[in-house]
Amino acid sequence: TGKEIVDTVLDRIRRLADNCTGLQGFLVFHATGGGTGSGLGSLLLERLSVDYGRKSKLSFALTPSPKISTSVVEPYNSVLSTHALLEHTDCTLVLDNEALYDVCTKNLGLEHPSYISLNRLIAQVISSLTASLRFDGALNVDVTEFPTNLVPYPRLHMLTSSYCPVVSAAKAHHENFSLGEITSEAFEPHNMMTKCDPRHGKYMAACLLYRGDVTPSAVNKAVSIVKNKKTIQFVDWCPGGFKCGINYQPPYHVEDGDMAPIERAVCMVANTTAIAESLSHIDHKFDLMYAKRAFVHWYVGEGMEEGKFSEARED
Repeated sequence: TGKEIVDTVLDRIRRLADNCTGLQGFLVFHATGGGTGSGLGSLLLERLSVDYGRKSKLSFALTPSPKISTSVVEPYNSVLSTHALLEHTDCTLVLDNEALYDVCTKNLGLEHPSYISLNRLIAQVISSLTASLRFDGALNVDVTEFPTNLVPYPRLHMLTSSYCPVVSAAKAHHENFSLGEITSEAFEPHNMMTKCDPRHGKYMAACLLYRGDVTPSAVNKAVSIVKNKKTIQFVDWCPGGFKCGINYQPPYHVEDGDMAPIERAVCMVANTTAIAESLSHIDHKFDLMYAKRAFVHWYVGEGMEEGKFSEARED
């Protein structure tokens, strides 16, 4: 179980941290539907908060999706895990399988996307977020800046993201995307990595991370076009400013991969009230199961108190 191995894991982390000259924080990758990602992931974040209190913790959480399920207790694991994420991370980038499948199916023409295809798509988002740590650019965005720029209140830190353009190798030679086009596309619901429609909510903050053949003046022009769109609404207590990052390193292309090599790309990370749509699906399934106390004995048998369920759900 997590309790048995967490000290070993922390010991390895400590050794790595001791070798760092300027440790900024931690990136944690986990799925919230399974036992390991939710249970051990939550425990690890909790312990990192204790051992490295002031360091940033960014979590990439793959949440269960309404249509694609691998375990009957996913809603329980996910709600319990979200309870810990609200408490112990500075930012959580919410990803879900259904949205990722849809992007691969629609944009890459894959009828049955493999885990490799899904992971490569997620990798482009993560690579864009960390590019400024590794390469030069006109406007670099530090990892520690994400909580500062995207989180107006500590608990409102569940973020959604998109990545454009996602083009199949077959179509690559026929399409040439302008900066304005990819910037507008980044705000479209079908390009989101989370199953929610931003038009049903309001933005609190947004960050646009550009890579490749991009100039600051072209970015300003593209962003001003997006700002004038009526579909993109910001909450009235938060000015509609976009944090922008520009990195000259073009997106990495995997040989023989499904995605085509591209000259420029944008990754959009946003804090929007529409994320509640994605989380409410999980809450609904949790409520249906918990009303019957279905499978609760599995958790109680492992030493968990039943009160943790209602506490996590209320959170």
